[in-house]
Amino acid sequence: MNRGWISRNLLLIAGLVLMVAMVSLAGCGSKSDVETDPAAGSGVGDETETLPTETVPEVVEPEVETGPDYLNLDPADYGVEDVYFAFDQYDLDDESMGLLSHNARIIKEAGVTILISGHGDERGTIEYNLALGEKRARAVRDYLVSLGVTVGQLKITSYGESKPFAMGSNEDAWAKNRRAHFERP
Repeated sequence: MNRGWISRNLLLIAGLVLMVAMVSLAGCGSKSDVETDPAAGSGVGDETETLPTETVPEVVEPEVETGPDYLNLDPADYGVEDVYFAFDQYDLDDESMGLLSHNARIIKEAGVTILISGHGDERGTIEYNLALGEKRARAVRDYLVSLGVTVGQLKITSYGESKPFAMGSNEDAWAKNRRAHFERP
């Protein structure tokens, strides 16, 4: 760049700074009890060009996507599905394990405690159905733990035949009642 050009610009900037300082000092010499509006012109130096002020860019907070309110929803409301069992069985078949893999991802994301309740149909004694319901709940819990869900997130209980989902004494109703159900503790 040309030295003459730099020198002229420095002199121009120095002159402007000096002019702004003089205008500022002129306002300080007065002993007035009346406050003046800084936005209003003082009459002195109004003909000078004001320098643009530096603007600070507005900080835009990224929009945070919120997920389901896991603490206040029933697990079925956020996609956790029940597991159904064959008559007199508590072992998991391939379909159940696939469903539990899906449930495990959701439960880990939710980070909440879930109660797994084991159920049976009306056939068999009360004691037998309570024991079978507990075995179903344990099988589900153990499989979820093997998929990475922490054991502290999972509680189990058995209701046996005492809380049927479907009423009736037929195979359709019995099949719906032989399950492991997920609920809030």
